[in-house]
Amino acid sequence: QVQLVESGGGLVQAGGSLRLSCAASGRTFSTAAMAWFRQAPGKEREFVTAIRWSGGRTYYADSVKGRFTVSRDNVKNTVDLQMNSLKPEDTAVYYCAATYRTSGLDSRREEYDFWGQGTQVTVSS
Repeated sequence: QVQLVESGGGLVQAGGSLRLSCAASGRTFSTAAMAWFRQAPGKEREFVTAIRWSGGRTYYADSVKGRFTVSRDNVKNTVDLQMNSLKPEDTAVYYCAATYRTSGLDSRREEYDFWGQGTQVTVSS
């Protein structure tokens, strides 16, 4: 088992920035592929970004490419999401997720076995 706890959400104006962090505990973090998803009210949970266990490769949804950056620290057991140039449509609850079943960079929700409780991001226009 691995426990995931997100932090860093909040309210920001359009064009602003936020940095989310996900802290992991329990099972060996350095071998987990990690991802961020988000869910807006009334919508399905959607993929945002994924990062391989080594941190060497990343994958982004088209909607956030060029604005968001994912990174991980396998010593601190954290994965961060730097969000720049935020838009009102980025408003959602953001979740980090972990899987040991794939090598990473998977955008499918069903491939992730462990989820955090989520952190709210609200972008005002």
